[in-house]
Amino acid sequence: MRRMATAILGTAALCAAVLTAAGNPASAVPRHVVAGTRAPWASPQARTRAASSTERVRFRVYLASRDEAGAEAEARAVSDPSSSQYRHYLSDAEIVARYSPTAESAAAVQGWLGSAGFAISEVPTNRQYVEATGTVAQINEAFGVSMGVYGVQGVQLLSPDRDLSVPGDIGADVTAVVGTEQSQILLRPDHVRPDTDRAQPASAVAAGAQPGAVQPAPGFRNARPCSDYWGKLQATNVPKFGNYPHPLNYAPCGYRPPQLRRAYNVDDALHHGIDGRGSRVAIIDAYASPTIFSDARTYSQRNDPEHVLTRGQFSQHIFPPDHHLEGPDQCDAAGWYGEETLDVEAVHAMAPGAHITYVGAASCDDTVMDKALNYVVSNHTADIVSNSYGNVGEQVPASEVTAFHQIAREAVMKGIGLYFSSGDDGDEVANLGRPEPDFSSTDPWVTAVGGTSLGVGADRTTVLETGWETTKSTLTNGRFDPPAPGAFLYGSGGGTSRLFGQPWYQKGHVPDRLAKKNHRNGAKGRVVPDISTVGDPNTGMLIGITQTFTRGVFYDQYRIGGTSLSTPLFAGIMALADQLPGPTHGFVNPTLYSLQNTRSIHDVRHVNDADVRIDFANGVTKSEGLLTSVRTFDYQGLAIHTTAGYDDVTGLGTPNGMPFLTNI
Repeated sequence: MRRMATAILGTAALCAAVLTAAGNPASAVPRHVVAGTRAPWASPQARTRAASSTERVRFRVYLASRDEAGAEAEARAVSDPSSSQYRHYLSDAEIVARYSPTAESAAAVQGWLGSAGFAISEVPTNRQYVEATGTVAQINEAFGVSMGVYGVQGVQLLSPDRDLSVPGDIGADVTAVVGTEQSQILLRPDHVRPDTDRAQPASAVAAGAQPGAVQPAPGFRNARPCSDYWGKLQATNVPKFGNYPHPLNYAPCGYRPPQLRRAYNVDDALHHGIDGRGSRVAIIDAYASPTIFSDARTYSQRNDPEHVLTRGQFSQHIFPPDHHLEGPDQCDAAGWYGEETLDVEAVHAMAPGAHITYVGAASCDDTVMDKALNYVVSNHTADIVSNSYGNVGEQVPASEVTAFHQIAREAVMKGIGLYFSSGDDGDEVANLGRPEPDFSSTDPWVTAVGGTSLGVGADRTTVLETGWETTKSTLTNGRFDPPAPGAFLYGSGGGTSRLFGQPWYQKGHVPDRLAKKNHRNGAKGRVVPDISTVGDPNTGMLIGITQTFTRGVFYDQYRIGGTSLSTPLFAGIMALADQLPGPTHGFVNPTLYSLQNTRSIHDVRHVNDADVRIDFANGVTKSEGLLTSVRTFDYQGLAIHTTAGYDDVTGLGTPNGMPFLTNI
């Protein structure tokens, strides 16, 4: 039900046609079918039972912009360096007056929902949606569907059995309905778990904790030997691995903020007072770690004592936990605790003077994450928004794509930059059976941030940089298993979108051989990522967080990675740029691509190298032994590759200090 009428997928492309008596044969009133509101996995074969008629569901009905084409044109004009309107952003009032859904539309939809027995809970100031709550029986009756429970990947999730429909007289007002199906309830944070190199099981609810409270994740520590900087320690006692250099270096223990600032050449900016002060960065994740500020403050005291995070630099807006459709830890809340703490510490590492607002969504369902994002955008809570989560590929209901696209476009018109991680599973072939990038990073109105492998030398300068695509081979009885090049483990997401056509800012910058992947008849698509910073967990950042150990719950530190590290690091760099004179940078992709092949961006290319990593078998102590493995850099066996120029692993490359800050 998707079609691309322009280079950017318009909301109208995701709206349904008007049908007669759809889903309600007893009615002769014309109905409007809202496309993409049934989950793609909701097949008759997967249905296990009908949903309980008394179960309550919270959902949002998204409303149509009053001028869809005008909003797309306005967003382009304020972000295009060649436009006379470049960075002449619109105020909240101007957007509401010109482009937001009308008050009449909101009232009409509210009236219908109220007449159907739903309780109205919210209409935000930008009137993007009407949020309501009701029973499954009310949804079945009002929307002409049969809500069911479906077995999906070992869990039971709700979905209607067909696309929802609404009365024809409000059909033109409705563009999407989200929340009645749960296809994204297992939305993942884009960081790699340190202990297992994969998602760990959901953690237990702490004994005696408040409802929804979750025990911090199981503890993890770096095993030694590991290096304070790249090349300090070499694994001379480890056998040669394939055609990689010998001896290999031991993995870094985790880079600290001063090392990362120097690696991206922004330490000079700090020496001149450019530390991000006055910049506003929002971080959106699910839930909220109860120790997030104390952890981030302790981390800065230990690892960056000249730039300790203060209470005045940090604030939170936490939506109440919402478990009406999920168990209290179905989404691994403790895993999100590590994600949000990493995000705060990474932003502060690069921009120690910036103000950080953490916004905790009520659950990990990305429809609820969109509500948190709309809160930031509608209230203009920040000018930079770091989002370190994503879907597996682009198999997202069209209704959700529509809702997200509207929010992202409003952010652009207001001068708010949205940064999304490109994912941690490379080309996604292992998960999907075909190459595909991850939504939401593929939306043309966001900046997709990819990951690199990074070597920071003794003088804190970059001595190695290449695309992050890692294989793993474990040393067993004197031999590596599997042999070189090892088995693919994880890596920076990227590739060509199937949903979105090529945006104007990529024309002439992204090779046609990449833009035409996944498309027919010469059509070109949006390619991600746009820009990169370090993401490889084997050359990652040292973070500090409260964890659960056998001796109790307390703060400790370990190395971590993922494009959820890359994204807040780049958001921090943009916070430095926002401190410079002039308007905030807002959506930077058009300007980013204009900097291709200049000193502002370092082109990342393939490097044939690897490191040796030592891990505790139990993740904490050597009591159960040590594990030795080789982790290679920039594996060449995927459908995406690091090359000279723009590529679908690292995008344009990595930011280069003051030239980048002054030209972006």
